Amino acid sequence: MHELERVLGYEFRDGRLLTRALTRKAYAREHGLSDEEHQEALATLGDAVMDVVVLEELIRKGVESKGELSRRRARAVYRESLNRIAREMGLERYVRFGAGERASGIWEHSHHVLSECLEALIGAVYLDGGMEEAGRVVRRVVRIS
Repeated sequence: MHELERVLGYEFRDGRLLTRALTRKAYAREHGLSDEEHQEALATLGDAVMDVVVLEELIRKGVESKGELSRRRARAVYRESLNRIAREMGLERYVRFGAGERASGIWEHSHHVLSECLEALIGAVYLDGGMEEAGRVVRRVVRIS
């Protein structure tokens, strides 16, 4: 089992999805990889999955107001929050950054880089294990209140 899988509490059946989720577009371009081998699409999917899971949890907790649902969902999954979670996980140790990204330590000064990586991981879990597993991982790593 990959160390990151232990942190997520999820073991991938298709390890290529984990690799893809951890591969930045700059790295893929530098290494001649295709668009199907970097995280961009998975991040978009993971963002949507997290929204659904967070909203579902909030409704289960009795939040019914559209405005309150929107505020609390945004607080749970906004860039800075996801970036903090990714840093706590040590996600930057596993990501395949492009050479320039690695040299600059882009994850240190940009909130969106690691948050996108976390979103890509959630998207990969969804494709690998379905909504139930993705929801379990989101509820494990995202603070929903």
